[in-house]
Amino acid sequence: MDATDPTVFRVAGPVGPADVPRLCEELSALLREGTAAGCEVVCDVGGVTRPGLATVDALARLHLTARRLGHRMAVRGAGTDLRLLLELVGLTGLLSPPAGPAGRTGGTSASRPGTT
Repeated sequence: MDATDPTVFRVAGPVGPADVPRLCEELSALLREGTAAGCEVVCDVGGVTRPGLATVDALARLHLTARRLGHRMAVRGAGTDLRLLLELVGLTGLLSPPAGPAGRTGGTSASRPGTT
C-alpha cells in the first residue's frame, strides 16, 4: 500500500449499541498496526443495513478514535437514510464529498467574491 493511500475500515450489517466498543477497538488495532500518523481513514459504510442512532453513535466514536490516534476520518458509501440521520444530528462533516461528473468532487472553480 502506498503511503498516500487511505486506510479503509468497513462497517456492515445492522449496527447496535453493543457493537460500538468492538468497532472502536477494531479500528484502533488497525491503525496501530503500522498506519502512519496523519493518514486518512475511510470508513466504508456501504454495507450498513437499517441505519439508526446506534450507527450514528458508532461513526461519531470511530471518528474520535481515529482523531485520538492522529488520523483524519471520512465516511464513504452512506445511503440516503444514514445521510439524513447524520444531517439531523449535525455530523454531515464526516461524509466524504459526493463525486460529481467525471469523478470530480463537489465544489466550484469560480473565484471568490471580491477577487479577480
